[in-house]
Amino acid sequence: MKTAIVLAVGCVTITATIGGFSAGARLLLGLRIGRIRAAVTGSFGLFATIVFSRTVHSADRGALLTVEIGSVLLLTMGFLAVSEVVLPSGSWPSMLRLPRALQRRIARARRYSQLSAIAYRHGLGRLLRSAGRASAPGPAGHHELARSLRRALEEGGATFVKLGQVLSTRHDLLPPSFTDELSNLQHQATPALWEEVAEQLRQEFHRPLDAVFARFDPVPLAAGSIAQVHRARLHSGQEVVVKVRRPGCRPVVERDLDILCSVARRLEERTAWGRAAGVEALAVGFADSVLEELDFRVEARNMTAVAARSRDGEVLIPQVFPELSSEKVLVTEWLDGEPLSAAGTGLRHPDADPMRLARTILDCVLRQIMVGGTFHADPHPGNILLLRDGRLAMLDFGSVGRIDGQLQARLRDLLVAIRRADAAALCDALLALANQPEEIDQKDLERSLGLFLARHFGPGTALDRTAFSDLFRLVTAHRLTIPNSVAAAFRALATLEGTLTRIAPDFDLTAEAKQFAWVQVTESASPPKLAVTAADELLDILLIARRLPRRLDRITSAIEQGRLSMNIRLLGNRHDRGFLQTLVHEVILTALGATTGVMAVILLSTARGPRITSSITLFEVIGYNLLVVSAILMVRVLFTIFHARRR
Repeated sequence: MKTAIVLAVGCVTITATIGGFSAGARLLLGLRIGRIRAAVTGSFGLFATIVFSRTVHSADRGALLTVEIGSVLLLTMGFLAVSEVVLPSGSWPSMLRLPRALQRRIARARRYSQLSAIAYRHGLGRLLRSAGRASAPGPAGHHELARSLRRALEEGGATFVKLGQVLSTRHDLLPPSFTDELSNLQHQATPALWEEVAEQLRQEFHRPLDAVFARFDPVPLAAGSIAQVHRARLHSGQEVVVKVRRPGCRPVVERDLDILCSVARRLEERTAWGRAAGVEALAVGFADSVLEELDFRVEARNMTAVAARSRDGEVLIPQVFPELSSEKVLVTEWLDGEPLSAAGTGLRHPDADPMRLARTILDCVLRQIMVGGTFHADPHPGNILLLRDGRLAMLDFGSVGRIDGQLQARLRDLLVAIRRADAAALCDALLALANQPEEIDQKDLERSLGLFLARHFGPGTALDRTAFSDLFRLVTAHRLTIPNSVAAAFRALATLEGTLTRIAPDFDLTAEAKQFAWVQVTESASPPKLAVTAADELLDILLIARRLPRRLDRITSAIEQGRLSMNIRLLGNRHDRGFLQTLVHEVILTALGATTGVMAVILLSTARGPRITSSITLFEVIGYNLLVVSAILMVRVLFTIFHARRR
């Protein structure tokens, strides 16, 4: 019985000691930690207590008890601070998920080593090593590096091929030798096994395949890195297209995107060109776009949104069957036609008017950008279908851009300025559209834009991709930053230029775009539109006017009675208040820590004083305690500084 009581008391004492030191260290550092970290921290404090109890002389232990407790608490704080810096809270995986997390880390490391080997095998190590040097390779070196990059991306797999295809349109980031080489990237993946595809379809539909489709062609029409497309027929007789996500592709794509974002982060940290280009933000934007493509529900919503804002019969958008579509399956109507990529240069359809069709597709895309706000971000010839009746249709809405009403108005101003060849108005529109640095030479920008207009929009000139490339380079040279949505719109128009050339080689995109902008401006200035705008503005003015007399009466009454005052709130923003509060706390803690440290040194250097034991005086006990307090305060200040930097 006595043994059980002693064991129970011992367990309670140990538990209380672990909990006390853990709670003390957590409160002094101002941290919220989990149970595992709290148990480990408290156990360290218990271990430190045992070590101190053996090192302190038994005769002096009573006098130095507070010093012993404070020293152990200081060591426990240091242990917790170091563990939080090395492994921040939330970074430890759950114990139940630890084996799977380790498996993912091993797979990621193996994939990273494969990609590194591919990069160095194709000579891309030279590109990274020369990135920080002032000297740049000549044209021959650029072409060689571009070919090496293309081959490495092709060997890297689907995700990196898609990255190269996106980079081939970024004329603002890469020289022409790179964009031209990357535009040759093609990736036709091997179709997945039909058994795997059929099993995934059965799981998505929750019923046998023949219960949904009267006929299903197991041979895909096309197979890509993310999905493959099959033709089928519903029991109603409706011909449909079934887009199926490749089984097991999501973990592979997510792993590659994780590696890509990690590499981009390091490039931005270690290279000047990476910081200037903002490669981390570009990688994150690309990753978000690819992850959206993995979810076919997003594509279904995109198609519905674009179709709702399109003119009837203008350009067909396939109808979506939402009851049959899900994250992994997208079912749309079958449109009988041929993609422009397979039609060759020009159109051979007997009833097709090339100029009319080119004008129609341009008007459709411009309306998506300028009016609808959701637009097809990749209108290349493979995504434009020439139907049997001579009309056009748009396919593959996995990649779309979105633009708000304010940016749409800025883009209209920009197109109107181009139509008028007004460099000053174009400069104002571009500055309103872009994010500009603190200092900018507006006169120099206006002169550069004037030369740009004369080179690409003067009489007898034809718009091509070099215009978009020159505009992006001009923007970069003046340290302007174009919003991603606007850059996507420019890239869509640059891609559309090649598509329109395939439809009608003599089509003048410059004149048509100018005419579209002018029509938009004149429509907004028409009497009905002006009447609606005036009514909205008048309503706002009336609401203000109704409140104005009451407020004027209050002001005049306060003046008459001598009670007029002004309330000005300093630091009204809570973030500003939090910053100032943290700064004041750190200054006070630093001052207290320094003061107690100086007092401790003075007391410890004093030889005289009343003795508590044969070897320790009262001044020494107070000095040791003050020294511990000073160390605790300094640890808190240092941890706050370094922990804030990591966040």
